[in-house]
Amino acid sequence: MRKLLGAFALILSATPLWGASLSDQMPADALAAMRAADVVFLGELHDNPAHHQIQAEAVAVIRPKALVWEMMTADIAATVDPAVIADPEALERLTGWATSGWPPLADYLPVFRSVGEARHYGALIPRQALGQVIAEGAVAAFGPETGRFGLALPLPADEQAAREADQQAAHCGAMPADKLGLMVDIQRLRDATLARTALQALAETGGPVVVISGNGHARRDRGVPLYLLRAAPETKVFALGQAEAGRIEGSFDAVVDSPAVDRPDPCAVFTKS
Repeated sequence: MRKLLGAFALILSATPLWGASLSDQMPADALAAMRAADVVFLGELHDNPAHHQIQAEAVAVIRPKALVWEMMTADIAATVDPAVIADPEALERLTGWATSGWPPLADYLPVFRSVGEARHYGALIPRQALGQVIAEGAVAAFGPETGRFGLALPLPADEQAAREADQQAAHCGAMPADKLGLMVDIQRLRDATLARTALQALAETGGPVVVISGNGHARRDRGVPLYLLRAAPETKVFALGQAEAGRIEGSFDAVVDSPAVDRPDPCAVFTKS
């Protein structure tokens, strides 16, 4: 299971996820590999509630000692505990979720409620800190461990071009060309920060550790696992991607599928007269 799987190599089930168990969608060997991992990446499309249901079921199976959240800063995540989780209004106030830009907290509540006594870690880079990235670059913003995590290594030219093209597509073709390199650097910084936080959580709790993030961060071919394994190659990693109607990009150890969410075209604003 440690080898990379292609984007469609292990699409496990197209059955709607509401009420379906994770064990119905993942074969026994994949579940065993997930349970045996030190760090498990549970990918998602942020606005698909079914993906969070699957994450909650996976967390209940793994029973991690720590959760690392893409959606929270380190300071905020450290204050989350079972008492706060039991009161959704308090959790929303504490995290500032309503104004965070993430999908509604209600979508993520199944994940929070499946955690038990696990510690919470946050890897979200504060918005104000992104100014340092713009001014000084991702390497300076990350700090002295850039060599350990490989963040300072330049990408091959073809991969750099591919990532810049992905960023342009994600921004509906509206991003100035001279800013695309910066966007790639910020994505790499976020990946490396998630990797560093996951290893911190593993060292402090003994693991297992679950990382809740978008599929782009969870993918093994260019996301957080790549940076984590550069820093700690002995770590056992498992990456679960979540597709919609069979569509997903990247390499994962397993991929589960769910129906697509009916969402408006995010680029429609650029086509209106």
